[in-house]
Amino acid sequence: MHKIALIGAGRIGRIHGANVVAHPGLTLSHIVDPFAENAQAAARDLGGAVADLDAVMADPSVAGVIVASSTDTHLDYSVRAHQAGKAVFCEKPIDMDLARARAAADSLKGARMFLGFNRRFDPNFRALKAALDAGRVGGLESLQITSNDPAPPPVAYVKVSGGLFKDMAIHDFDMARWILGEEPVEVFAWGSCLVDPAIGEAGDIDTARCVLKTASGRLCVIANSRRSGFGYDQRLEAYGAAGMIRADNVTESTVQVWTEQGSQADRFQNFFLDRYAAAYRAEMAHFADILDGKAAPEIGYADGVAALALAEAAAQSLRSGKPVRL
Repeated sequence: MHKIALIGAGRIGRIHGANVVAHPGLTLSHIVDPFAENAQAAARDLGGAVADLDAVMADPSVAGVIVASSTDTHLDYSVRAHQAGKAVFCEKPIDMDLARARAAADSLKGARMFLGFNRRFDPNFRALKAALDAGRVGGLESLQITSNDPAPPPVAYVKVSGGLFKDMAIHDFDMARWILGEEPVEVFAWGSCLVDPAIGEAGDIDTARCVLKTASGRLCVIANSRRSGFGYDQRLEAYGAAGMIRADNVTESTVQVWTEQGSQADRFQNFFLDRYAAAYRAEMAHFADILDGKAAPEIGYADGVAALALAEAAAQSLRSGKPVRL
């Protein structure tokens, strides 16, 4: 049984903590949060002892650390945990600043670091990737990623999020790298504020389109909006020489009503905590395998840096109105 310390007892930390508790090979031993009431509430709900960061890092019985704290702490806490001999499960993004993230390469050399790009663990997207790799539609030529939130976040969150590209689209940049099977070498981005004027006043955009191009000429279009108007919209379309493979949205149920007026289906699952619940569980199972020595991290430090580089390139393209070479 591996002891796990949770750093960050907010919304995503609670999800990871519950999945630790549910896994037969893991136990939630410590909870760390700068807000005492958050840590105490999580301890009451999930178990584990409220602790401070230094105590967790110094405790040799703690085998793994989940870094689910604020983004500006992800890199520092990951480095500290690695240097303390612990495996690291770090939420995305790895950092807000690309140069800083790259500078940590030596500090994280040899780290058992798993970066939480959870969408790679979604069963539908993994099935699409498997079918594509099996050649079901021939060689991949282009990819369409659609990722629209049901409603915009509070402006207070937007102000500290790092912007749409680093906070939201970074998941899609990682998905693009994974599905394309090669690195994008050029990025072009458009962006607008069409959903909430307050987001624009905060210096961000809420609607974006990015085009990525690889060295072989494969193209990926990423469509993002902070508001869909019809629920959490998460779709992939991979086009090959012999057809298309599509992963569609997931509804609350498979029930449909058919009448003379047409057909009506159930609504889409509500936002990421529901839509990606299975992916979060699969991530924790993978982290347990890493701790058991059964697997190497499928997503690591280099993937975090690569996704962040695409996010910064998109922001640069938006500012300049020109493509950016990587």
